[in-house]
Amino acid sequence: MRRLILGIVSACLALPAFADEGMWLLPLLKQQKYMEMRQMGLQMAADDIYNPAGVSLKDAVVRFGGGCTGEVVSADGLVLTNHHCGYGYIQRHSSVEHDYLTDGFWAMSREEELPNPGLTVTFIEKIEDVTDYVMKALEKEKDQTLFSSSSYLNKLAVKRAGGERELKKHPGMAVEIRAFYDGNKYYMFTKKIYSDIRLVGAPPSSIGKFGADTDNWMWPRHTGDFSIFRIYADKNGEPAPYSKDNVPLRPKRWLKVSTDGVKADDYAMIIGFPGRTNKYYTSWEVAERRDIENTVRIHVRELRQEAMLEEMLKDDKVRIQYASKYAGSTNSYKSSIGSNWAINKRNFEQVKREEQEKLLAWAKQKGDPAYAEALAQLERIVKEREAFRFRSMMLSEALERSIEFSRVPTDTEALIKALNDKDEKKTAELMAELEKGYLRFANKDYAPAVDKKISKIILKDYLEQVKAGSRPAYLEVIDKDFGGNVDRFVDHLFETSIFGSNGNFNQFKANPSADRLANDPMILFAQSVKAEKKALNESLSGFNNAYDQARRVYMRGVLEMNGELNLSPDANSTMRITYGQVKGYSPRDCDFYGHQTTLDGVMEKEDPDNWEFVVPERLKALYEAKDFGRYALPDGRMPVAFCATTHTTGGNSGSPVMNAKGELIGINFDRNWEGVGGDIEYLPDYQRSIIVDIRYVLFVIDKYAGATSIINELLGE
Repeated sequence: MRRLILGIVSACLALPAFADEGMWLLPLLKQQKYMEMRQMGLQMAADDIYNPAGVSLKDAVVRFGGGCTGEVVSADGLVLTNHHCGYGYIQRHSSVEHDYLTDGFWAMSREEELPNPGLTVTFIEKIEDVTDYVMKALEKEKDQTLFSSSSYLNKLAVKRAGGERELKKHPGMAVEIRAFYDGNKYYMFTKKIYSDIRLVGAPPSSIGKFGADTDNWMWPRHTGDFSIFRIYADKNGEPAPYSKDNVPLRPKRWLKVSTDGVKADDYAMIIGFPGRTNKYYTSWEVAERRDIENTVRIHVRELRQEAMLEEMLKDDKVRIQYASKYAGSTNSYKSSIGSNWAINKRNFEQVKREEQEKLLAWAKQKGDPAYAEALAQLERIVKEREAFRFRSMMLSEALERSIEFSRVPTDTEALIKALNDKDEKKTAELMAELEKGYLRFANKDYAPAVDKKISKIILKDYLEQVKAGSRPAYLEVIDKDFGGNVDRFVDHLFETSIFGSNGNFNQFKANPSADRLANDPMILFAQSVKAEKKALNESLSGFNNAYDQARRVYMRGVLEMNGELNLSPDANSTMRITYGQVKGYSPRDCDFYGHQTTLDGVMEKEDPDNWEFVVPERLKALYEAKDFGRYALPDGRMPVAFCATTHTTGGNSGSPVMNAKGELIGINFDRNWEGVGGDIEYLPDYQRSIIVDIRYVLFVIDKYAGATSIINELLGE
């Protein structure tokens, strides 16, 4: 049964945290933070962390997929990341017969490693300040809104790299220019992207996802959140599509794994790809984030997840099909709850008002009205776009994300014409394309019964939340033809649409009809949702140019007032470094959470009747025998996780946590509840990164899985 957690001890004294705010750009390390890092305990030269002319720690850190971080940890391209980062790929390899989500997966030889189509690992080859280059290019443009256009900036990047033809000479190479400080600074990133990435190992979800939704965003934590992949390349070490002839990558740099462990106040640093922060929000943007973005997401996802989980718990096949979808949904759901809690509890609106007043006073003394004008513009725009933002968020969360049949193929005009023209050759070609689109939608992870159940619940709520005249036009048929009965409407869609079932599609395939295709209710529904999205985007785009310009001016003032080198830019999925200390914290008066959790806490939380807290029998046996090997603490307990004052956010999942020597001591996987608001306002006394201890990772691989070859590779033995 779940009991109290060992990591919590009473303490009527709140201890101060020695932490550094910010996600810092590596090229500015020497100018900005290196000396402070040394004072905190760093034992490395700056060039060993980032060296534009040589090999450094930077070269061992990769972007994993589209939204996580990973680290190279062996001479043969082994990569560690989080279990939740690899979860979708583990799920795709899983079936009722081979349930790797439940049982885990371990490749005991290279031949057993599993390929993952669509998964990439990205190395950053070069980071270059191109502010002058971009500013000079913008001076020649009539359209001054291009400063925030990603397509325009990437055209400049390709041009600077020598053009498309030059890039194609280098397999896997890509370039991009990203804006920082709302378009006041620009950096160009040269990347090398590998696409043959194979699954090597993953613990069962009862270890890798232990605590699941209940413990998500919480400390103390007891999750072994890791998975293992390997990068493959051609015989020359260059990126190449999957091939049995590919070989493990020989990387320029990999991290040494340390088994020395951590203690309170130890130096810790993280390199990764944090996704998005909004630390320079105005007070009006804080309110908009809380009242629209977060509130809508919380409301809709709660409805969706409850229905999804009911079906997952009934059927193992559905559980596997929807495991990744459910995990992704709940993560942002709980984060949004935490964000709103922080905004209200820590009074972020008032904090931002005070920052605005400080800027206005400085600007007035300087005699520059531009910053007051920019703030007034931002206030006006945020208020004027409120209704459109709400409608857009409801459409996105309710109809696009929650209703899977909103993603059926909709580009059917050419096929309708071919059928009407009785053009058999063209019809055959376009029918093949339609079938491909159908199979992408109705793939192995789609269950029509689940989609139908969720759709009924979500549509009823959507009609209550969004007034008539502000919805996709096709929804009018619910009142017109079905007397307002959403259940009948959804049943009709699944019964009559060619995409409603495999039987329906096969029937249409055998006897295609232009009339049936033109009047298909799922297609009409999806087309209407797309049309409404387009209309809302056009309405919102009317605000965007003025908004972006005002943000740019406002941010210029913030930089001038504070000094650019004293501020880190908001996260934008580019490589950053953050540093701090291994340290617990006091969430409230008379409570103190320690920095380290152990396997004792896993056993205390065990609940065999709750899927979130099931403990594998083998793990229990190892615990009872105290068979922890060389990975135990000096007092004999088995470490599981620790927390540190490093400043992280989404995208840092899987990031390497390193000690003062640059050795791997853990893998970042979450933040604590009290620190979720750090995306808007950093709270040094509360904000903590949650990290799986590398000793627990090694223990699970070695003692639990018996994967000796992986352990030997990780430890260089």
